Amino acid sequence: MTEAVLEPTIWDVPKPDISHIITEDDKPVDNLFSERQMHLLTNSLYASWSGPGEERSFVAMANVGLFFAPHEDPVVPDVLVSLDVRPPADIWPKHHRSYFIWEYGKPPEVAIEIVSNRKGGELGHKLHTYARIGVAYYIVYDPDEQLGNKVLRVYERRRTTYVEMAEYWLGDMNIGLTLWDGEFEGVQATWLRWCDDDGQVLLTGEEAAQRERQRAEQERQRAEQERQRAEQERQRAEQEQQRAERLVAQLRALGIEPEV
Repeated sequence: MTEAVLEPTIWDVPKPDISHIITEDDKPVDNLFSERQMHLLTNSLYASWSGPGEERSFVAMANVGLFFAPHEDPVVPDVLVSLDVRPPADIWPKHHRSYFIWEYGKPPEVAIEIVSNRKGGELGHKLHTYARIGVAYYIVYDPDEQLGNKVLRVYERRRTTYVEMAEYWLGDMNIGLTLWDGEFEGVQATWLRWCDDDGQVLLTGEEAAQRERQRAEQERQRAEQERQRAEQERQRAEQEQQRAERLVAQLRALGIEPEV
C-alpha cells in the first residue's frame, strides 16, 4: 500500500527573511480628501458590517503595504479588505506591521485606489499587479476625473485578468459600493461608500451614534406627547366632573334631587 504524501500548506512553508524589508517610510503622500475617504471606508466597515455572512471575520486596512513576494516592492492600496483572517494580537513585530500574504495565508479580496493625480498608475501597473497577486476586486475611485470621464471603476478578477463590472455589487463579498453626496468630518463632497443590497450606505460609528441619538430623541418626544395627551385627558375628565358637580348643586338648589 502506497502511503499518501501530503502537499505542504502555506503554513508549513518556511517564512522568508524580511530583515531587508522596509514596512514604513513615514513619507506624507496623501491629500486631505484621500485621508478622510480612506477613514470613511474602513470606519464604516468596522462599525456597521458583520462580514459576508456565517460569522466570517475580516480585516480592513488603509495605506498599509501589501507584500506579495520577499524581493519585490509592495503595493500600497489606499484601502484593502481581506476575509476570513484576523488582525494579529501583537501588531508590533515586523512581520505583523504590514499585510504579508505569506503571513495571512491569502491575498485580500478587495483593493481600492483613490486617484489624486495622473502619476499613480492606477489603470496601468497597479491594475496588472493586483491581478497577478490574486485580488478578487479592484476599485479605482477618481473623484476629480484625472484618468478620464469616469469617476468609479470596479473590476472583478476572472482567471488571471480583470474585467470591468457594469454594476458595483461585489457578489462574493455580499456588499456593494455607491457614490454619496454629503458631509464627512467637516468636508462636503461626493464620497465612495459601502452599501447593502438595498443601496443603504453602511454607517460610520459617529453616524450610527447620531442615528441612535435621533431615535432616542424621537422616543423622548413621543413619550412627552403621550404624557401631555394623558394630562389633557385627565384635565378634561376633571373638568367634566366639576361640571357634573355644579349641575347637581344647581338642581338641589331648585329642590330637585338628581337621579344618581
